Amino acid sequence: MGSHETHSTEATEARGATEATAPLPAPATAAGRDGLDAILSRPSRAVIALDFDGTLAPIVADPEQARAHPDAVPALAALAPKVAAIAVVTGRPAGVAVRHGGFAGVPGLEHLVVLGHYGAERWDAVTGTVSAPAPHPGVAAARAELPGFLDRIGAWQGTWIEEKGCAVAVHTRRASDPQAAFEALRAPLTDLAARHGLIIEPGRMVLELRPPGMDKGVALLEYAREISAEAVLYAGDDLGDLPAFAAVEKLRSDGTPGLLVCSGNDEVTELSERADLVVAGPEGVVDLLRGLAAQVRS
Repeated sequence: MGSHETHSTEATEARGATEATAPLPAPATAAGRDGLDAILSRPSRAVIALDFDGTLAPIVADPEQARAHPDAVPALAALAPKVAAIAVVTGRPAGVAVRHGGFAGVPGLEHLVVLGHYGAERWDAVTGTVSAPAPHPGVAAARAELPGFLDRIGAWQGTWIEEKGCAVAVHTRRASDPQAAFEALRAPLTDLAARHGLIIEPGRMVLELRPPGMDKGVALLEYAREISAEAVLYAGDDLGDLPAFAAVEKLRSDGTPGLLVCSGNDEVTELSERADLVVAGPEGVVDLLRGLAAQVRS
């Protein structure tokens, strides 16, 4: 090995050691500090749950191009064997999140769970299969109506439709004024969803029409209770993550410590105002996962 390669290897190892021993950020609330302490002291009973887009993966203009942060999977794989479970809780179809995340077949992630479509779908790494309910008929009806609907209300320019299997979404990020387009579409799309027995899930420049009865909070509560979690961390970035925040708050009120983490952004402030800890987007989430993997007590 040449001297340049030796120095590069030493630098990489030094950087890895620095990252491994870097102190964890301190939660701003007493409840958050209690949650972090519980995770560090009882990792084998802790659930680490994370949103995908905006949390593990940077937000991009085309959701089909979204991919997990390059260091996310290694960080998850380092942490997963030390905790009770890691769950990715996302509005995406579970199989799509698995592909875009690169979660399948990763050593260390043999027991990862992906709760897709807000928990209506579930992918288990141990089996490599997705379980899902029968499609809601209103989704197909709304999907068929959407193109003409958007055209009639003058909202076609700059908006686009994303097919999500068990749901359908309208994005405004490409519009000349994305926020104005989002606000203008919210009421009419809410009415359209209601006519087909659906609800609206607002997000970062996206309005999703999906079946009622399941959200990230319900999914997280059910999963935490399924594995008898004694500590829970949830990290998210968008309005759809508010029910999961409420679920952690419910668990805390029942005696299970929890930590609420906001993957910070400038578009949604509701989460940062409610979080115990705000980190700098997916890169900050990765740093947090690395820190937890390095510091959890065996």
